[in-house]
Amino acid sequence: MIKPKANYELFHGENVPMPASKKISLKKSVGQNLFARESGLPPVVEILRGLAAIPSPSGYTGEIVSHISKIAEKAGINATKTNKGGLLIGNHPFPEIVVSGHIDTLGAMVSGINSNGSLAFTKIGGPILATFEGAYVTVLTTEEKAFRGTLLLSNPASHVNKEVATTERKPENMQIRLDAEAVSKEEVLKLGIQVGDFIFFDPKFEYVNTGFIKSHFLDDKAGSSVMIDAFLTLGSNLLKKMPVVFFFSNFEEVGHGACGGLPTSAKEMLVVDMGVVGERVEGDELSVSICVKDSSGPYDYDIRRALAKLAKELKLPYKLDVFPFYASDGSAALQAGNDLRVALIGPGVSASHGMERTHVKALEATKSLVIAYLKHIFKMR
Repeated sequence: MIKPKANYELFHGENVPMPASKKISLKKSVGQNLFARESGLPPVVEILRGLAAIPSPSGYTGEIVSHISKIAEKAGINATKTNKGGLLIGNHPFPEIVVSGHIDTLGAMVSGINSNGSLAFTKIGGPILATFEGAYVTVLTTEEKAFRGTLLLSNPASHVNKEVATTERKPENMQIRLDAEAVSKEEVLKLGIQVGDFIFFDPKFEYVNTGFIKSHFLDDKAGSSVMIDAFLTLGSNLLKKMPVVFFFSNFEEVGHGACGGLPTSAKEMLVVDMGVVGERVEGDELSVSICVKDSSGPYDYDIRRALAKLAKELKLPYKLDVFPFYASDGSAALQAGNDLRVALIGPGVSASHGMERTHVKALEATKSLVIAYLKHIFKMR
């Protein structure tokens, strides 16, 4: 998979090359594998920061799949890539439960080159462009060249455009301003930029000392970080006995993430995706949401009752909720004809598809619920 020339770490709003000394490393501790760094962040937040630093819009997920594979393999857990590019993590030959989250995110792709050297683009998934306006981006060419730029309104200067504040923010009215001395289509083509090149938005990851985490793409890198922390906590030996596999899908944001690639032995699917926060829903950023119904219909009644009972017994902050405009990998798996019982949980995430925010309490509650449910089902302590 082609990578940008620099390995960028995005933390506290900064965009700087990551020194080799700052790269993530795994350290074994008694009973489980934990991320260890000088930052002192909670393990699940450290994992999330690592995921946030790797661009992974739908269609460009090879680098993040490789990253998660290495984490699993260092912990003695098997990692298998599916034909479509998703990832299965687990040590049992016949898993009956699939814990599923998606590592693909929203993004954009070059759809044309304008006469002034700016780039036209098409959305990948449904980013809310009004909240991405002004974002710094990386444009990655097929020749492994990375160019920086900014997402802006076309004709963005208020001193020459009286409609700048009221113009609808949509791809037809916006552009990528390249940080390159290229002011014509011909000059941009000479740089190697062409239609089909991926555009990566900087995530603006920030962990606040109050426990809040702000970033683009917490949907579903928050859920994926919970899953990684969960399989590391369970460990290699227990995962040999426990018939479970952790599935990281890579096309969820465009609708077909879990339509294929699932083990034929699977009977249940526990989806770990973002919980909805907003008006007329129950979820909040401090809790794990247990979805009872979304746009695709109700989730499995017995599983969600068991999840709610465990959350209550463990005194985890949780909310039963209906997600009004939502579908998950569980929806895709069922619509593809898989005979599965499906449930959906996840950390509450504010401002979905925009400048998102969650809290470490929600991440840790979700992880605890995943582990508790698996141990409950397989009667392990």
